[in-house]
Amino acid sequence: MGLALAIASMGAAQAAEPASAAPAPGESRWARAPRLYGRITANELGLVINTADPYSVTVGEYYARRRGIPAEQILRVQLPLRNSLTREEFTALDQAIRSQMPEHVNGLALAWVQPYAVDCNSLTSALGVGLQPNVCAQSCAATRISPYTGYFGAKPWLVIGVRPTMQLAARSVPAAMAMIERGIAADHILAGGAPESAMAYLAATPDAARNVRERLFPPAGAVPGVAGLEVARVKSDALPAMRRILVYETGLIRVPKPLGGEWLPGALADHLTSAGGLLDKPPADEGQMNILDWIDAGATASYGTVSEPCNHLQKFPHPQMLIQAYAQGVSALEAYWHSVAWTAQGVFVGEPLAAPFAAIPASAPTP
Repeated sequence: MGLALAIASMGAAQAAEPASAAPAPGESRWARAPRLYGRITANELGLVINTADPYSVTVGEYYARRRGIPAEQILRVQLPLRNSLTREEFTALDQAIRSQMPEHVNGLALAWVQPYAVDCNSLTSALGVGLQPNVCAQSCAATRISPYTGYFGAKPWLVIGVRPTMQLAARSVPAAMAMIERGIAADHILAGGAPESAMAYLAATPDAARNVRERLFPPAGAVPGVAGLEVARVKSDALPAMRRILVYETGLIRVPKPLGGEWLPGALADHLTSAGGLLDKPPADEGQMNILDWIDAGATASYGTVSEPCNHLQKFPHPQMLIQAYAQGVSALEAYWHSVAWTAQGVFVGEPLAAPFAAIPASAPTP
């Protein structure tokens, strides 16, 4: 069974096991990941801009220019500037995208911060795999398995009717532009390895409810079959000097500042907590940490939930799948979507096309 299918098949009972069930570092092992084929690029990415939102217009136009998104793949809509769309507003948006985006568009970038939800669903999941209204009756229950976990190519819309979606979300226009530039700078930088390894930091925490992913952490050391990428298993209350961060995963209500250290372009970072995907929460809020704090710190993409998910492993990124998918050369959009089996409540944010392990394109032949 491929790792993507394996994470989808984890039972709710396993997800609720106490953190003490996690194996000791010496007992952990890598699971076998499926082979992924191809990569979504600017030629297959649709961009949606909200003309009622000055942030969206500025960031969307900047992104289209910097990534070279073809004009026919850019859709302009008018949406209310609030956290959640009604089901009727969502249906209108979904129908506009389905009817106006070219069929070769296999992924979506949403150039805004708000809206990020549809009732208790995330907007990125609702657009990507469909709205799941039943989630609102019991948000801690299992949700539908994302079909994307069982698909390993780069044409999900054409093959399975799924468009993985990510929001170009940051706390300001300059922060969004910096995030976009990090994504662009990431492309191909690790394709041939590196003199010094990029690092995936997996931090165990004393928070038993939020530390459940520790049992999924792979062993420390080099990632098998990947040049220039290593895993470091660390403790959140005794972090080392963190350098060349490409992946940072942990589980806490709030991650102590500073969030890491030296971030590589294209870095992915998230924390398992219930309300990380509430993108309207300011950085000074005393509640649960917003995933946009990771973007502020220097990450290029992140993930969090918009309604109470409980601590089901399937509702959060699987650390092994995230690392191994990204290392195969797919984009941040694809790696994050491959790592989450139950996406209904999760919002994906960041620069979707960042691909540090993507192969360097062959030079055009000399005439």
